[in-house]
Amino acid sequence: MTRAYVGLGANLGDREATMRRAIELLGDEVVAVSAFRETDPLGYEDQPRFLNAAAALDTNLDPRRLLERLLSVERELGRTRDGPRYGPRTIDLDLLVYGDEALDEPGLHVPHPRLAERRFALEPLFELDPDLVIPGAGPVSALLAGLE
Repeated sequence: MTRAYVGLGANLGDREATMRRAIELLGDEVVAVSAFRETDPLGYEDQPRFLNAAAALDTNLDPRRLLERLLSVERELGRTRDGPRYGPRTIDLDLLVYGDEALDEPGLHVPHPRLAERRFALEPLFELDPDLVIPGAGPVSALLAGLE
């Protein structure tokens, strides 16, 4: 069993209901969920504000299969990838951390490659586990402090 952390975000439709449904679809592997928080969009700013959170999962799936499951949940909840990069979306599920593994494979990068730059992802992780160490990047508390 591996502890993984998934980032959740949504800025279209009923954001909270969609995120709660995503958590339900992830099932019994979800062991904790952070508070939901409103955040400003990054990269593509002409869009609604996001609702973001993180979930801790205890999973037997390997990283690739977990990512496939996240993408499947996104599709089930109406996520399309035909808009601008970083554009509006009904749901976004990102595999942020998978145990103490660091992977850089086609289509699979763990920890998430921009995690250390994203307060909207680091704050929920810190809430879930203040002692969490991001493989190759350091303690989540230090990464957050570096953004101030």
